[in-house]
Amino acid sequence: MIAVTGAAGFIGSNLAHALAAEGHALLLVDHELTPAKAANLAGLSRFRFSRHDHFLDDLSAGRVAPDAVFHLGACSSTTETSWDYLSRNNVEYTRHLWSWCAERRKPFFYASSAATYGDGALGFDDRTPPHELRPLNLYGKSKNDFDIWALAEVAAGRVAPPQWAGLKFFNVYGPREPHKGRMASVVFQTHKQVKATGEMKLFRSTDPAFTDGGQRRDFVFVGDCVNHMLWLWRNAAPGGVYNSGSGAARTFYDLAHAVFVALGLAPRIGFIDMPADLAGKYQNFTQADMSKLRGAGWDAPSTPLEDGVRETVRWLEGAAEVRRAA
Repeated sequence: MIAVTGAAGFIGSNLAHALAAEGHALLLVDHELTPAKAANLAGLSRFRFSRHDHFLDDLSAGRVAPDAVFHLGACSSTTETSWDYLSRNNVEYTRHLWSWCAERRKPFFYASSAATYGDGALGFDDRTPPHELRPLNLYGKSKNDFDIWALAEVAAGRVAPPQWAGLKFFNVYGPREPHKGRMASVVFQTHKQVKATGEMKLFRSTDPAFTDGGQRRDFVFVGDCVNHMLWLWRNAAPGGVYNSGSGAARTFYDLAHAVFVALGLAPRIGFIDMPADLAGKYQNFTQADMSKLRGAGWDAPSTPLEDGVRETVRWLEGAAEVRRAA
């Protein structure tokens, strides 16, 4: 049995579908399901469900005993301002799972984030010691704090899971993210706006080094992130923190343009001011250094942006057809 936390969320649900396709028994963990998140589990016929707030007790009491834990549940809002909430959900909860897996000798894989890199002044190399990084928001700090703690546990020689990895996910896009609302990828936002208005409004640049729409991010297809996790698990790669990105930086304009192309439409792209709660906390450039994962043996090519966008739009169009039929 494989446990996936955040299983009705974006990356978690895609991982759950991949594991189910391989025939694994699944223990899916999440908050009480909303209709939007329940839709992400459609097609999964056999799984056990545990509520997020019951899961740790279930583990401690021996009511569940997964053979591996993929921990993707977290508060993922980059605008969250409550440190107590983030610390409780993104740091302390993850420590409990780490300790359970360490004590019972079970593999443990968890979601870190490219938000740990802050403004990128130190680059995007997953070999940079996390204590040197300066995230731009509290969400990034929560993820970085756990990376620091995990590496310190290992360095001190304390018991760790026999296999473990933290995945620094970059700008992930793909199927099963409509429930994220404002935090959904620009692929989803573009598709939604184009369907409603026929055009897309990107944020104007707040940095003179970047043109409007010319801000560049490492956009990574969710299927690649799932494959990174599964490969690390199957190949018993060295424990550590690994980037999960494409290794290439593309502009937001490129991304929006690809959505129009996938829809067979001429691009209509304009610009709006960046919201005040994002100004000063916005990464204008990210690009994953993937050499650590590749050095461990990962040799599959990344999904090209245009291919990933095309597949995502195909899924969004199919999901819309299902809603209309219902």
